[in-house]
Amino acid sequence: MARLPRLTLPGYPHHVIQRGNNRQPIFADPQDFETMLDFLGDAAQKFGVAVHAYVLMDNHFHLLVTPAGSDALPGMMQAVGRSYVRYFNQRHGRTGTLWEGRYRSTLIQAESHLLACMAYIDLNPVRAGLVARAADWPWSSHAHYLGLRNDRLVTPHALFWAMGNTPFAREAAYAELVQRGVPAEEQGRLTDAALRGWALGEPAFLEALQKKIERRVSRAKAGRPASTPKNSG
Repeated sequence: MARLPRLTLPGYPHHVIQRGNNRQPIFADPQDFETMLDFLGDAAQKFGVAVHAYVLMDNHFHLLVTPAGSDALPGMMQAVGRSYVRYFNQRHGRTGTLWEGRYRSTLIQAESHLLACMAYIDLNPVRAGLVARAADWPWSSHAHYLGLRNDRLVTPHALFWAMGNTPFAREAAYAELVQRGVPAEEQGRLTDAALRGWALGEPAFLEALQKKIERRVSRAKAGRPASTPKNSG
């Protein structure tokens, strides 16, 4: 069965996942992590993509982004993918592919899922058992939102600004959100939507979204389609 084209629309937040081939490491040491962040920062600026959150893990990474144009996200990911593979192979004396196929992504309804997606991304290293607290992982946007460092890659979403009237209030509110964690059901929805390419949002949001594009935005409902009644006259 032919795979669906990616669901990418400008102005909407998108959750992106890129994995290493066969789940193998794509970062070997701090220089690799830092190089990827440099590539992401340059490409995001070049193609017009606002990066709201990110985490770089040993064998994959997550991004939460809003592209300004229809070709912005594909352009950024293609540029980053090619540049990083060339760098990584040259530095580590290897050849061949680094990625597990194309990146996975889909758009999400900001009001319903954006803050949860940010927390989900920040908590990846905790769920993997790499650190005890999200703030202990250096390769994510979490420290930026706690006011611990200024990350040039990060562009906060309007919903983060609405969390408080002062930087301290926003940082405290976001720290509490992450500390509460993300329910397992919401984690599953966020992962499944990105990997399968279905939009994530309330029914009214999905219905309005479907009117804008021809590609299906959500999984078809199970069961036979309703039959059209015949004219009686």
